[in-house]
Amino acid sequence: MGVQLNHTIVWCSDKQKSASFLVDILELQRPIEFGQMLVVQLDNGVSLDFFESEGAISMQHYAFLISEDQFDRVFARIRDRGLQYWADPSKQRAGETYQHNGGRGMYFDDPDGHFLEVMTRPYKIGS
Repeated sequence: MGVQLNHTIVWCSDKQKSASFLVDILELQRPIEFGQMLVVQLDNGVSLDFFESEGAISMQHYAFLISEDQFDRVFARIRDRGLQYWADPSKQRAGETYQHNGGRGMYFDDPDGHFLEVMTRPYKIGS
């Protein structure tokens, strides 16, 4: 089979708020309760399992590959909500999107400060 990512835990202060944010922004299926977690299933079989933590949340980065049409809808929701977004991971190019490999992308924060990215083309690494 090879090695495949199956799931990862997304630490958060409010699992309902964080999972709902992601589901709403990315047009995903509603989260499913699994034990103490809320599980958001992605289209490639990987899940993000939201788990509440009372301590400080360490920022993580999650990047999502989406279609051009989805990008337009995600971008519209981000702007409609007045969320800040950036064209770069260092947050120097606020209010801009980036273009790589013929695709578009941008970065934005979730409610706990996780750094999310949407992109329409994967990065070309090693070429």
